[in-house]
Amino acid sequence: MNFFSKILEKIGLRKEEPAKPAAPVAATPAPKPAVDKGEKDNVAAAAAPKPVAPAQPVAPIAPAQPAKPVAISEVDVVKNIEKLAAGSGLNWKVSIVDLLKILDIDSSREARNALATELGCPADLMHDSAKMNVWLHKEVLRKIAENGGNIPQDLLD
Repeated sequence: MNFFSKILEKIGLRKEEPAKPAAPVAATPAPKPAVDKGEKDNVAAAAAPKPVAPAQPVAPIAPAQPAKPVAISEVDVVKNIEKLAAGSGLNWKVSIVDLLKILDIDSSREARNALATELGCPADLMHDSAKMNVWLHKEVLRKIAENGGNIPQDLLD
């Protein structure tokens, strides 16, 4: 599971993975029994073509219908995060570190670097912790909103 998926899961926006079809199992042919020369004529007679009854009409098999896309319902992310943050004194609305702490996710510099890399942070911001954190906070909130979260517009600007 990638880092951002953990965030979505913690705030109640985890997307379900589509079910993968099972791989077909190849049938192994049964080995042919050994036939001695005396039984060869009996086997040949048994293998001779026999008259075939007319085939019954077979209804065509409808192609499998792909699963219909399910709309992502909007989740009250603000309410969920506020509930988790109650009494902590952490301000998730301005700090990526506080947001990660509230969600009980590693907020270390290394973890934030990994998250920034995953979300495509520009290289010039990766060398400045403060600038990267500001970019990362905005990007995480934007991605949450893209995934059905109700992030207030003033936090996305």
